[in-house]
Amino acid sequence: MRVLATAGHVDHGKSTLLRALTGMEPDRHEEERRRGLTLDLGFVWTRLAGDHLAFVDVPGHERFVPTMLAGVGPVPAVLFVVAADQGWQPQSAEHLAVLDALGVRHAVLAVTRSDLADPAPVRAAALGHLAATSLGPVPSVAVSAVTGAGLDDLRARLALLADRLPAPDPVADVRLWLDRAFTVRGHGTVVTGTLGAGTLRVGDRLVTADGTAALRVRGLQSLREERTAVGAVARVAVNVHGPGDGTLRRGQVLLTPDRWLCAEVTDVRITGEPADGLPRCLTLHIGTAAVPVTVRPLGADTARLTLRRGLPLRVGDRAVLREPGGGRTPRGVTVLDVRPPRLSRRGAGRARAAELDTMTGRPDPAAELRRRKLVRRAELRAMGVPAPGDPVAGDWLADPAHWAELRDRLVARAGEHARAHPLDPGLPTETARRLLGLPDRALVDALAAGLPRLRADRGRLHPADGPGPALPAPVQAAVDALRRDLAQAPFRAPEAGRLAELGLDRRALAAAAAGGTLLRIADGIVLLPGADAAAAAVLRALPQPFTLSEARRALDTTRRVAVPLLEFLDARGHTERVDEQRRRCRTDPVIGEDAVNGDGRESNPPARDPRAPRF
Repeated sequence: MRVLATAGHVDHGKSTLLRALTGMEPDRHEEERRRGLTLDLGFVWTRLAGDHLAFVDVPGHERFVPTMLAGVGPVPAVLFVVAADQGWQPQSAEHLAVLDALGVRHAVLAVTRSDLADPAPVRAAALGHLAATSLGPVPSVAVSAVTGAGLDDLRARLALLADRLPAPDPVADVRLWLDRAFTVRGHGTVVTGTLGAGTLRVGDRLVTADGTAALRVRGLQSLREERTAVGAVARVAVNVHGPGDGTLRRGQVLLTPDRWLCAEVTDVRITGEPADGLPRCLTLHIGTAAVPVTVRPLGADTARLTLRRGLPLRVGDRAVLREPGGGRTPRGVTVLDVRPPRLSRRGAGRARAAELDTMTGRPDPAAELRRRKLVRRAELRAMGVPAPGDPVAGDWLADPAHWAELRDRLVARAGEHARAHPLDPGLPTETARRLLGLPDRALVDALAAGLPRLRADRGRLHPADGPGPALPAPVQAAVDALRRDLAQAPFRAPEAGRLAELGLDRRALAAAAAGGTLLRIADGIVLLPGADAAAAAVLRALPQPFTLSEARRALDTTRRVAVPLLEFLDARGHTERVDEQRRRCRTDPVIGEDAVNGDGRESNPPARDPRAPRF
């Protein structure tokens, strides 16, 4: 199916022509038929060259231009009508200005009432007007709905036009602008619209733009036939059910869930008039919606629009800005950005105008990522921009240059923290996130992963290059004293009293362990680096398996130390439990997961200090 809209001055025979082409009555209301005047949108169709061609008939009176905009907004092509006995008229010009503003490129000109006047002069003038707009040169036919002259030629031209229309994307996200909403007894709410892209199926879930209504598709009709699925382009009637279905009306929109952004502020390019010459308050027309907006000029042809209610917009969308009452020629709008930055600093508007000058309205994934630096892939897709590459973490995309800069900054911040906090040298991941201004901790983990200049340990980041920050002199002296104690009795970890006597609290011990001068076995239990390997060597000399008591005696230590030491050796893969009472040494010791960092290095590496004793 292909869908066209009519356009043209009031009383130029648009509805009469459609009756002759389709055999159907486009005027749905009794008052329209009584007055011979189209007041609302009408919908008819016919079959041409094996395919259906549907028409949205629009009113031509100046009072109903908003209704006309609702009819042509979702439609890609138009049947433009001019009467031979009246010629080009004011609403002919306004309708053409609307089509030009929307960027419509496909049309057929029908010069009606050719039985009442010579159509040639009117045809030539109309073609000249159309050629100066986005429509360009178009085919034209002189017709008479009364005599039937030219109707076959018009059908042939319309069939050719339908064949040349761009093919819709059947898997695109659905955005169905509603042009009617009514209730059918026994079925509930039914809405109609022109499906421009995507596919609707019975059972689908749809949402309104503001997210206040989540609806289920109970039934579908296209051209009055029941369907289980309808693909674009098509006129559809959708029976929907769910909370809020009774509030639907023309101008609202039904969407594929989680695929659209509801934009309340958008930056646009305006055609036809300098942006600074526009009134502050205008109406934005897109699809069937008409929403008041506040205009803030930015550049010569760019502006920021603040919408009274949010709309599902995407980069590249075409819309119309119109002054209520039609005092000015409608202006075309191309959406450039549906998630623009705030303009809160002095000079931000000028800088933004310069940035908008580089944007074309065609989705540019690399440029969009470069501007945003970090963005979720789903959000970028909802803006109408394909993802330019793979995520760096979760669903997050990052500009490569910005990502490299973040890595350098992360290394620098970790070094600064280590120097400023020698007793607490590891930079917490959450602190790193705040310092870098990142929205997600997963990004910090991704930045640190594979960085040889950083070592991750228990949610903290340590500089990996060099010996690490020096301990304060009093702490270093206390650690040296503790090391001398352990050199005499390598597996007799100092008691809490001895640690207090030396002034070594938990922070000091953690700093010494992070610097490699002590090995932390458990909370309050520290030995010399390499003590784990030495203990494993002692235990291998025992008859296997062995008990805790046997291990304690062999290591010449206390139960307070032996229990956490054996658990530490278990975690490192040196030993393993046989049963509740006994352990044995592994013949193929491995590094356990609990002792390995996310970067593959051990949390407590073997002795690196040349002063460490050999056991």
